[in-house]
Amino acid sequence: QVQLVESGGGLVQAGGSLRLSCAASGRTFSMYAMGWFRQAPGKEREFVAAISWSSGRTDYADSVKGRFTISRDNVQNTVYLQMNSLRPEDTAIYYCATSPLTAYLSRRNDDYDHWGQGTQVTVSG
Repeated sequence: QVQLVESGGGLVQAGGSLRLSCAASGRTFSMYAMGWFRQAPGKEREFVAAISWSSGRTDYADSVKGRFTISRDNVQNTVYLQMNSLRPEDTAIYYCATSPLTAYLSRRNDDYDHWGQGTQVTVSG
């Protein structure tokens, strides 16, 4: 069984920064791609960013490209999401997830098989 625990969320003013962490256990973390998704109130969960097992490939939603950076530490079994220049529209619950796919990075929820409980990010305007 896989356990994912997100942390680092909070309340920040527009233009500020936060760094989210996702600690994984119970699986060979380094062999799988990781993704970050978010869900705002009344909206569907959407893709934010993904990173391959080797960190050689990354993918970002257009809405966060240039502001967010995904990274991972396979020794610490942790994936990070550095969020800069935050905007009120970034307010959401942020989730990390694992993906067994190795050929490509997916943006689809269904391609991720284990999820964390989420961490709230609130950006005040």
